[in-house]
Amino acid sequence: MSTTSSATSRMGRFLQRRSRVAAVVITITATLLSSVACSSSTPPDGTPPESLTVRKDIAYAPAQPAGSRGHLLDLYVPTKAGKGLRPLLIVTGGSAWRGDTGKEFAAEIAPHFTAAGYVVAGVSVRSSSQARFPAQVHDAKAAVRWLRAHAPRYGIDPTRFAIMGDSSGGYASTMVAVTGDVPHLEGTVGVTGVSSKVQAAIDLYSPTDFPMMNAQMLPGACEAFNRQMGVTDCHDDLGSPESQLIGCAIQTCPTRAREANPITYVSTTDPPILIAHGQADTLVPHDQSKLLYQAVERTCATATWYSVPDVGHSTTILAPDVATPEVRSTAGCQAQPISQEASRPTLAVIQSFIESSWG
Repeated sequence: MSTTSSATSRMGRFLQRRSRVAAVVITITATLLSSVACSSSTPPDGTPPESLTVRKDIAYAPAQPAGSRGHLLDLYVPTKAGKGLRPLLIVTGGSAWRGDTGKEFAAEIAPHFTAAGYVVAGVSVRSSSQARFPAQVHDAKAAVRWLRAHAPRYGIDPTRFAIMGDSSGGYASTMVAVTGDVPHLEGTVGVTGVSSKVQAAIDLYSPTDFPMMNAQMLPGACEAFNRQMGVTDCHDDLGSPESQLIGCAIQTCPTRAREANPITYVSTTDPPILIAHGQADTLVPHDQSKLLYQAVERTCATATWYSVPDVGHSTTILAPDVATPEVRSTAGCQAQPISQEASRPTLAVIQSFIESSWG
């Protein structure tokens, strides 16, 4: 992971808050996301653009435990009148499931998408210390249900929902996408009786098959991981993020690990998924995304996978000047062509992917 000397920007302040929760999990640079924002950006003083209204700390369910922030969301709503109902992008950030502030990631993604006429929702879920799996999936689905139930109030089109996340936030996004028809993972958090399905998903470097993670780590990466996480047996350790999520050392409880693996639920009914992972990732193995893509490919569903050289566990993967990725795309058990314009997983390309997913 890398940092820059510029820590005075709004993004720098955002990351300082986020790093208190998961500094060892993800470092995003101030310079990066000023370039990632593409079509618009938030002013340096932290105030939203005049064309954007931000509604903070909306409870999509009662706090649990009391005083926690895992059931809050932020809404970024364009103030300029649009034609008809607006699409929605839900964004949740990663923390190795150690934080309940995932909604903050949306602050840097929102300007691009609100400028394109989207409503953006930053969503938090509970940490693994507050609740074990499947609570985090229940939370993410509850946020989707709340947003769909309140879609008329905010001018949102309930048929055009996309979800995006990085690391453990990517895990939550993928789980929402692949379990839209899995009743036992709906839970009873917040609003019920409303669909939690989404129409597109974006997964940035998330874990997808917990028991395979150690075997896929880059040479020497487990030693660094152990130091960073305070463990001795890498992802298999009882204290690893994945083991803490499910409440047991992942190799000792294979049934529970399988229940928590996104690849367990991949099916032909899943919405299209865009996957991006850096080949130099020393925290979540790059091949975890390969496994997810292969699972989608086998079921004849739809996915595009960006395998990016020289990028670690970082949102630098979204930068326009990222090293040229290896790209694979599949739909209906057929390989799909990739245009030159879609050769990198920038926010503009993600937007195009989302909109193509809606037909």
